[in-house]
Amino acid sequence: MIIIFCFVSLILSCHSATTDNVSMNNCPESFGCPALPPFKYPFYNVMDTRCGLIKVNCTSKGGEIQLGGGWYEIVNKDEGHNTVIISNKTFEDLVKKNSCEALMNNFTSPSPSPLLYSISIFPLITLFKCTENLTIAQQRDIYFEQHNYRSHYRCKDYKFYYNHLNETVPSDLPPTCQVVQLPVRFLSSPGLDETNIFSLLSSEFQFELTPSCHNCHTKGGPCHIDNEHFQCLNAKKETQGRKLIKILVTVLGISFGVGFVTLSVVIILCFRRKIKMRKDAKYNVKVEMFLKNHEFLVPKRYSYAQVEKITSSFKVKLGKGGFGTVYKGVLRNQNQVAVKVLNEVKSNGEDFINEVASVGRTSHVNIVSLMGFCLEGRQRALIYEFMPNGSLERFINNQGSSSSSQLIGWEKLHQIAIGIARGLEYLYRGCSTRILHFDIKPHNILLDDDFCPKISDFGMAKLFREKESKIFVSHMRGTPGYIAPEIFSRSFGEISHKSDVYSYGMMILEMVGGRKNIEVGVDNTSEIYFPHWIYKKVELHDEQLGLNEIVSEEENKTARKMIIVGLWCIQTNPLTRPSITKVLEMLEGDVASLEIPPKPYISSPSRCVGSPSTDSLHPYGYST
Repeated sequence: MIIIFCFVSLILSCHSATTDNVSMNNCPESFGCPALPPFKYPFYNVMDTRCGLIKVNCTSKGGEIQLGGGWYEIVNKDEGHNTVIISNKTFEDLVKKNSCEALMNNFTSPSPSPLLYSISIFPLITLFKCTENLTIAQQRDIYFEQHNYRSHYRCKDYKFYYNHLNETVPSDLPPTCQVVQLPVRFLSSPGLDETNIFSLLSSEFQFELTPSCHNCHTKGGPCHIDNEHFQCLNAKKETQGRKLIKILVTVLGISFGVGFVTLSVVIILCFRRKIKMRKDAKYNVKVEMFLKNHEFLVPKRYSYAQVEKITSSFKVKLGKGGFGTVYKGVLRNQNQVAVKVLNEVKSNGEDFINEVASVGRTSHVNIVSLMGFCLEGRQRALIYEFMPNGSLERFINNQGSSSSSQLIGWEKLHQIAIGIARGLEYLYRGCSTRILHFDIKPHNILLDDDFCPKISDFGMAKLFREKESKIFVSHMRGTPGYIAPEIFSRSFGEISHKSDVYSYGMMILEMVGGRKNIEVGVDNTSEIYFPHWIYKKVELHDEQLGLNEIVSEEENKTARKMIIVGLWCIQTNPLTRPSITKVLEMLEGDVASLEIPPKPYISSPSRCVGSPSTDSLHPYGYST
């Protein structure tokens, strides 16, 4: 390829260019008029008829420029660009008299023929000159009002619509209307009155030249007009052979570049695929080894083809997040399921193993059931029982529009809190291997038809033997706003099942308050951090808790009980927090027997600080 490219380049260098011996007059490089910067091509002095395209007549006060058949006074000229400010005295007189004749014709500046340059007038105002028609007058007024043309002016048999801030022309302009564009004063000019069209108009306007003969200049010659015909003087002419060779060189160069880029991309993709396959193989070996060692514990295994059939080729999507997508499915026995399809390998399979190992070995009414899983090459999926009422979060985080008690009632809310506590007690005491969840929050609590709560999403869970007193974690686990202090720093204490108790307490307080514990949208700064705000109510034995929809003394007692339990659970020192068994006793006992706990000494967050929102998370652990 390189040899061919060099050979063609050598041939190209051997071809000489011929020149056209067309002669031209001895034109000056520039000329000047009094009080104006020098003029250069394509402007020319009226005395040098073959030196340019646009005629200029110098006067004692400055100069005039000819556009079409009319002359315009030159007000000013840019030093370095072909931008000229000119004035139309006839138009100026009509404007001063508020004459309708100023509005009758579209203000255009004819270009020479053939078209060698274009002229853009700036600034402009666009008017729509419409013939008076009483039958459609109201409909037309509505049309222009919808297109943001609010002002209008009647003149003779016409009505003009305009907006000096809008120069657009609608594509569906009524057939009884014509476009009129006129020079307008700059917005910074004094005395502008939008309701008076004549106060907006100006006799001065600016135009900018854009030569159409740019290619002629690049070849070494100026473009010219002679008897209405275009000429490119002293320009180099390419032979037909030279043009063909240039085309050939261009094609070969592009082909070489495309081929090189394509080959590079293929190599990179193959390399990345090889690395990906190695990672997947390492991931699958670890997971397969775990499944083999725990074969009697893990749920049913499905092939990827079976997963496609269960979800009807992934027809109904329930949610999507960073780790995958959740689909609705139906098993052979017609039981509905939620299928979480993972889309990337993460943490060497730790999250997948956690789900299968944790939920797979549990069997409790308050723990979501893992019906099966899929591990086939790079395809991984988890199949859960379907929960029609979604997550608890949708019933408690309602931004103050209504409270959780209004949606499901205080008694049901109390029963949900008890059900979650029983599920946690089962994880800590009912399994042969104890399980810490590490991500208890409303999003991970699912509700069935009867609002029975079930703990879900064990991707962050950790299994440990019953006799272990200390738990070690390699990285931060949980969701901001629910993470226990000891997970941030061991100076607060050791990590244990009390860490889940803390998260449970934060969730209970959200259930009572009907909003997030950290609420930056409230008016009163003291109400931003709900646990501190509600603690003051309880500490002062305030009978009116300030919560929504409490209509009876019994409901007030239920709310107070849940608040006291929640405040005990979020104690900063893990040793001060009750065990989950004690939490159950407190929730099922009499509120009169409950002592008010010490106030947690971690300060409430400021108004400008908040935890990441989980509003968009899907109930099966993914965002929607």
